[in-house]
Amino acid sequence: MNKCAIILAAGEGKRMKSNLPKVLHKVCGKEMINHVIDTISKAGIGSIDIVIGKNSEQVKKATEDKGVTYSLQCEQLGTGHAVMCAEEFLKGKSGTVAIFVGDGPLITEHMVKELFEFHENGKYKTTVITSFLNEPAKYGRIVRDINNEVKKIVEFKDCTEEERNINEINAGMYCFDIKCLLDNLNKLSNDNAQKEYYLTDVIEIFKKQGYKIGAFNVPFDIVTAVNSRNELANAEQIMRNRINNKHMENGVTIIDPGSTYIDSEVVIGKDTIIYPGNVLQGNTIIKDNCVLYPNSRIKDSIIEYGVIIQNSVILDSYIGENTTVGPFAYVRPESNIGANARIGDFVEIKKSTIGDNTKVSHLTYIGDAEVGSGCNFGCGTVVVNYDGKKKHKTIVGNNAFIGCNTNLVSPVEVKDNSYIAAGSTITKEVPEGALAIARAKQVNINNWVEKKGLKKK
Repeated sequence: MNKCAIILAAGEGKRMKSNLPKVLHKVCGKEMINHVIDTISKAGIGSIDIVIGKNSEQVKKATEDKGVTYSLQCEQLGTGHAVMCAEEFLKGKSGTVAIFVGDGPLITEHMVKELFEFHENGKYKTTVITSFLNEPAKYGRIVRDINNEVKKIVEFKDCTEEERNINEINAGMYCFDIKCLLDNLNKLSNDNAQKEYYLTDVIEIFKKQGYKIGAFNVPFDIVTAVNSRNELANAEQIMRNRINNKHMENGVTIIDPGSTYIDSEVVIGKDTIIYPGNVLQGNTIIKDNCVLYPNSRIKDSIIEYGVIIQNSVILDSYIGENTTVGPFAYVRPESNIGANARIGDFVEIKKSTIGDNTKVSHLTYIGDAEVGSGCNFGCGTVVVNYDGKKKHKTIVGNNAFIGCNTNLVSPVEVKDNSYIAAGSTITKEVPEGALAIARAKQVNINNWVEKKGLKKK
C-alpha cells in the first residue's frame, strides 16, 4: 500500500517569543522540523509534504535538501484548514497518509513503522495517536463509546466538565485513508470556540459513516510537541537521554550522562571514554579508544583512534590518531593535525596543517601554515600571518626546531632539519640544516641601575 506523510509546520509559535519560526528551533543540534522529516524518511516514507505559513522561506531554506514538497497555508485557520491546503499533494494518491506536527521532534522510527502497521492491519479509515496523562490540561480528549471505541475528539476549549476529566489525550497526529480524507475535508465546520477548522472533527464524521476508527497509544514523551521555551528544554533533555543511552549501548563510556551534550548526528566509536561537561556538535566523528576529559567542545570534526583531548575547543578540523590536545587548546576551522602529535596548553591552531609527531606544547599561535612532521615548537612561538591587509602563508619543513619566543613573519619558509635560536624574529628563508639567529647582540652597561637611581635598599 502507498504511504505518504504531511507535516504541519505553519504555526507561528507565539509562546516561543522568537523571531525564528517555531519548527526551526533546535533540539540536540538539529531543527525540530528536520528531526521529524529524518525520522519519517528512515521509517520508509518517501513522499513528504510540509504545510508552511508565515516565514515560509526560512523553513524552505532549512529543509531544501530533504527532498520534500511544500503546501502554503496563508492564514492559520486550524489543523483541518492546514490539511485542506495540502489537498493538491494528496490528489491522485491512494493508500495511507500520516499527519505529523513539525514541533514534535521526539517521534521515533519504530513508532512511525508501528503506526502504519497498526492502521493498515486493523483496516481502519483513520487512526488517532493517543497518550494517557494524569494531568491532561490543554490537550484534546479522546471520547469513547459504550464499546470503548473512539467516538470523537473534543478540543480542550470545547470540553464539558465531564470530558475534561478524561485522561486519554489526542497527540495531534493521525493516519488516514487518503480517499476517505479527501471526500470528507469539505464537511469540516468552524462552529467552535476557536472559530477554526479542526482536523479532529473528521473523526466524528467518519464515525457517523460507520468507518473503523483506530487508537494507537504511545508514551507521551514520544509525541509531545514543543510550544514554549520550557517545553523545548524538556524535549532537549528527553532526546539527550536517548542519544547518550544509544552511545552507551554501543560501547561508549559516558561518566555523567546528565552533563554530557551530544548532538543527534554525532558518531562515537566503542571504548571511547567521555567525562562530564563535553559538548559534541554537528557531524562530529569520534573514533574508537579516545578519551575526552572534562569540558571540551568539538564541532563538525573528525577525531581519530586513540586521541586524548582535555578542556579544549576543536572546530571543523581533523585530529590524527594517538594525538593529544590540550588543556586549553583552540583548534580553529580547516586545521589538520597529524598522528602522534602534541597540541598543548594555550596553543591556537588556525587553518593550518601540522604533520605527524610534531609537538606544539604550549603558548603558541600557528595560523595559515604548513608544518611538516617531527617538528618542535618552543614556548611562545608566533606565526605572524597578518600584515594588516591580508593573510600570508608560512611553510615549516620536516624535523625543524623552533626555539622559544620565535616570531615567524609570513610569508616565510623554514626548510627541513633547520634550527631557529630562541628569541629570533625570522623574516627570510632558513636553509635546510642551518641555524638561524635573528636577535640583537647583547650589550651589558655596568652600574646602569645605580646611575639611574633605581637601586633598591
